[in-house]
Amino acid sequence: MSKAKRTGTPEPHPADSHDRIRVHGARVNNLKDVSLEIPKRRLTVFTGVSGSGKSSLVFGTVAAESQRLINETYSAFVQGFMPTLARPEVDVLDGLTTAIIVDQERMGANPRSTVGTATDANALLRILFSRLGKPHIGSPQAFSFNVASISGAGAVTFERAGKTTKERRDFSITGGMCPRCEGRGSVSDIDLTQLYDDSKSLAEGAFTIPGWKSDSQWTVQTYAQSGLVDPDKPIRKYTKKEMRDFLYHEPIKIKVNGINLTYEGLIPKIQKSFLSKDREAMQPHIRAFVDRAVTFTTCPDCDGTRLTEAARSSKIKGKSIADACAMQISDLAEWVGGLKEPSVAPLLATLRHTLDSFVEIGLGYLSLDRPSGTLSGGEAQRTKMIRHLGSSLTDVTYVFDEPTIGLHPHDIQRMNTLLLQLRDKGNTVLVVEHKPEAIAIADHVVDLGPGAGSQGGSICFEGTIEDLRASDTLTGRHLDDRAKLKPEVRTPSGALEIRGADRHNLREVDVDIPLGVLVAITGVAGSGKSSLVHGSIPASAGVISVDQGAIRGSRRSNPATYTGLLEPIRKAFAKANGVKPALFSANSEGACPTCNGNGVIYTDLGLMAGVATPCEQCEGKRFQAAVLELRFGGRDISEVLAMSVAEAEEFFGEGEARTPAAHAILTRLADVGLGYLKLGQPLTTLSGGERQRLKLATHMGDKGGVYLLDEPTTGLHLADVEQLLALLDRLVDAGKSVIVIEHHQAVMAHADWIIDLGPGAGHDGGRIVFEGTPAELVAKRSTVTGEHLAEYVGG
Repeated sequence: MSKAKRTGTPEPHPADSHDRIRVHGARVNNLKDVSLEIPKRRLTVFTGVSGSGKSSLVFGTVAAESQRLINETYSAFVQGFMPTLARPEVDVLDGLTTAIIVDQERMGANPRSTVGTATDANALLRILFSRLGKPHIGSPQAFSFNVASISGAGAVTFERAGKTTKERRDFSITGGMCPRCEGRGSVSDIDLTQLYDDSKSLAEGAFTIPGWKSDSQWTVQTYAQSGLVDPDKPIRKYTKKEMRDFLYHEPIKIKVNGINLTYEGLIPKIQKSFLSKDREAMQPHIRAFVDRAVTFTTCPDCDGTRLTEAARSSKIKGKSIADACAMQISDLAEWVGGLKEPSVAPLLATLRHTLDSFVEIGLGYLSLDRPSGTLSGGEAQRTKMIRHLGSSLTDVTYVFDEPTIGLHPHDIQRMNTLLLQLRDKGNTVLVVEHKPEAIAIADHVVDLGPGAGSQGGSICFEGTIEDLRASDTLTGRHLDDRAKLKPEVRTPSGALEIRGADRHNLREVDVDIPLGVLVAITGVAGSGKSSLVHGSIPASAGVISVDQGAIRGSRRSNPATYTGLLEPIRKAFAKANGVKPALFSANSEGACPTCNGNGVIYTDLGLMAGVATPCEQCEGKRFQAAVLELRFGGRDISEVLAMSVAEAEEFFGEGEARTPAAHAILTRLADVGLGYLKLGQPLTTLSGGERQRLKLATHMGDKGGVYLLDEPTTGLHLADVEQLLALLDRLVDAGKSVIVIEHHQAVMAHADWIIDLGPGAGHDGGRIVFEGTPAELVAKRSTVTGEHLAEYVGG
C-alpha cells in the first residue's frame, strides 16, 4: 500500500510559534494595565513624551523580569551575592529571552577605573607587554596599576610523616602600581588654612571643618582632651612635637569623658572621613569644603601614568604600556595592527577587534587611560556596547536607552547600522528613542502616552513608521517637525573671552563667546565642545553649569526636598498652626514612628526579593496622625505632597494658601515642562530627562548671568523641544546669556550664534571651524554640521 503524497505547505514547527514577547496587564510605575505583543528578531522603537512610561515598560517590566528569571537559575549561594529583584507588577509575561541592558547609567566614578579597565582592553595590553616587552619585568600584573608590589618572608611549620618541621619561605608579587599615588595618577595636598584658624586655640573654636562643633567628643574634644596638645594655646604657638602629634600622630586609644575613643592626627582623620568618599555623593556644603581644602596635582613620580618606573621601562617598538594607553584609540589600533608576532597572533587579533570596535562605534577619539567617571552618558553607553559587538550570542534581547544621545547627526547613521547588525544576527532589539533619524529604521513602533506621569502610561499606537506618520498621536504629528531659521538674531551685549585653550585636544583656541544671546556650541562627538566650555571658561565668569551628571538621592528624596520647595511649605504650615517646622518633614520629627517616614515597610526576605508593603499606621502618608490633623489652606501636608506641580502652583499662588517663595520654585518647575510631576514622588523613579530638567529648574533661581547647558534636549520628546526653546528664549530675554552644547538641529536653527568645532574628533578636531549665525552656516555648508543643518531646515 503506497503512502499518499502530502500536498500544500508543511505544518509549522511548534518551536517557531514563539515569535512574540507577550505583555499583559503591566502596571509598573504609571503604566495603566498595558498589554502588547513585541515581535522577536526585529527592531522595535518605543516613543512618547518624557515620563510617558517607556522606561517603565521596556526596562522596568520586560528587561527586569528577564534578569530576575535568569538570576533564579543560580544556586542559593550565588544568589546571595546578587541584587534581589522583585517581580514586576504584570499579569502575564511570555516569550522572554535573555535581556542585555545597555543604559545611560554613568560608569562608576572609582578613581582606578579607566576606559581600558572597563572594556578589558587593558587586560589584553598587559598580557601583550608581559610577552613581548623588553626588558621583561614579569607577569601581566607587573603592568597593572591596581596591583601593588609586595614581598614577605617567614617560618612555616607543617607536619610530615609524624614529624613537625619548620621551613623558611618567602614570596614576592611584582605589581605595576606607583607606590606614591597608589595607582591614582594624582596626589592630594591638604590646605591646612581651610581646616583651622591658627590664631585661635582649640578651646576658642579653631576648627573650621563642617560639622566639627566644639562640644563634640567624637571630633574636637578628642583633640582637646588627648593630653598631646594644649587646648588653651593658639595653634600657631605649638612646638614642633605638638604640631606633629596634632597633624600626623598614628592612631592610639584615649579616654574622653570616660569613653574609650581613638585619637589620630588631623590629616589622616580628614583623609579617612572626607577623601575616601565619592565626591559626587557628598552633601553640597561638604563638597564645597573638600573643593576648598584639597588640591589634586599630577603625581611627580609616575607623571600621572599610575605605573611604576619598571612598568614604564618595558617597551615594544619604542612604546611603553603607558604610552600605548595615552594614545588616541584610532592611532593605537593602527599601531597594534603593525605588530606581527606569530606567538601572540590570537591575542593581537582580539585586541585589534576591540580597538576597531571603538572606532566603529564613534569612540576612536578616546584614550584607554581616560578615567571612566569623566565619560558622558552617551559615551558610557557606547563603551558598554563594545563588548556586545562581534558577540557570538544570538536570540538575545538587547535593550537600549536613547543610544543616539551625545551623537552628532553625522554619527547617528553609524549607530543605526550597528543596531541593524545586532538585529540581523537574529536578536530582538528594543530601543527607547526620540530622534526621528533613529525612529526611521524601526520594524515596529510602540508609542506611549498620551501625556506624562499620571496622564501617560497607555499605548497610543502600534505599527510601522509610515502608519505612525499618518496617525493622530502626538509623536506622529511632530515626527516631521522642522524648526525654521530665525529671520532676525539678537545683538550681543558683550563677549566672554577664551584665549589659548589647550585642554585635552584643543589647539590653542582663541574665541569670543557672545553674551546676552543664545549661543550653540556644535561639532561631532569628541571635537572638543565640553573641553572648550567646561574646561576653558574662567571661573570668574559667574557661570551656572547644568550638566548631565546624575542626581544623588535616596528613596526619601523627592522634587520638593531637592529643589528646596519643602522649606517654605513647612514654614507656612508651622506658622499657620503655631508649631515647629520640623513636624512637617517625613525625615524629622513629623515622621510616622512605624515606618520612619518611608510610607512603606521594607521586609528583607534573605535570598528572595525584599517586599515593600504600605505602612498600616499612616496608610502610606509618611506622617504621624497628629501632624495630619494640622492644615494649611484646607489641606494637610501629605495632600500637598501628593499634588502635581501644576496643581500646587495654583494652590500656593492665590487665596489663603498664597506662599510667594513656594510659588516661585513651582513656576520654574512648570517652565521646564515638569508640571505633571508629583511633589512627593521619589527621585529614584524619575527618568534621565526629568532629572536634568529638575536640575535646570533648581539652578534657574541661582544668581548668575551665564547659563551653560549640556545637551538639554536629552530625553525630550519632539513636542517638548519647542517648550525648551521657549524657555531658553525667556532666559535670554530676561538679560541672561545662554550657552548650549547641542546636537539637535532645532536648537542650532533657533540659536543667535553658532560656534562649530571640528573638523573631526580627537586629534582631528580641537579647532574652531565656523563662527557666525545659523543662516550663514547653512549658506556656506562649509562643515559637517552646516551640511546637516542645511538638510534639516531645507527638508
